[in-house]
Amino acid sequence: MSEMTESDLSTESYKQGSSGEGSFKKRLGIIATCAVGGSLVALYAVTGPFVAPALRKVCLPFVPATGTQLENVFGVLKGRSGSLVDIGSGDGRIVIAAAKRGFKAVGFELNPWLVLYSRYKAWREGVHHSTSFYISDLWKVSFSEYTNVVIFGVPQMMELLEVKLQTELQSSAKVVACRFPFPTWTPNDVAGEGIDTVWVYNAKTFKLPRNGKDSERQEVPLHQQ
Repeated sequence: MSEMTESDLSTESYKQGSSGEGSFKKRLGIIATCAVGGSLVALYAVTGPFVAPALRKVCLPFVPATGTQLENVFGVLKGRSGSLVDIGSGDGRIVIAAAKRGFKAVGFELNPWLVLYSRYKAWREGVHHSTSFYISDLWKVSFSEYTNVVIFGVPQMMELLEVKLQTELQSSAKVVACRFPFPTWTPNDVAGEGIDTVWVYNAKTFKLPRNGKDSERQEVPLHQQ
């Protein structure tokens, strides 16, 4: 077998170098693809539970309240005190803001990840002693003990929630609906505009009459809806 010339050796070395470089680039591409794929999976794992529907009977996705919405909610609740419940409390910002304003605030949320995050956030904000967060379906909870109710709902659920609150709430309670009003109740006050609008309802104006009079309807908790 004849000996390889210097030119042949150079050519062979170039081919091997090119092949090695190609293999390295291929491996690098695979690693990059895996990294991106892993990041997307991790991102979904972290954010998925937060944006998943929070309530079973009617899908209510988690959409954080804006700063303007918070201002409007507590603007119409100015002068109020006592207990406050946020129905579908999400990341807990309404409950935490209420606690900072002196309310004994409670949030009900079906998404366990959001509840855990809310508890942590309340602890970090220093209001964990005056806040409570529960993993619960709103249709299985009675709201009769609360004097202030806040709800960020969707149109599909508002009529059903009307019936529930109308039955359960005391006549001294006040309800603040955000983003969407209740379909048949007449608001006692309205604040804000557009998506930041809040509608205010005094329970004594929407309690069902009994025997043709404006007396209060007996409150029966709707645990089995």
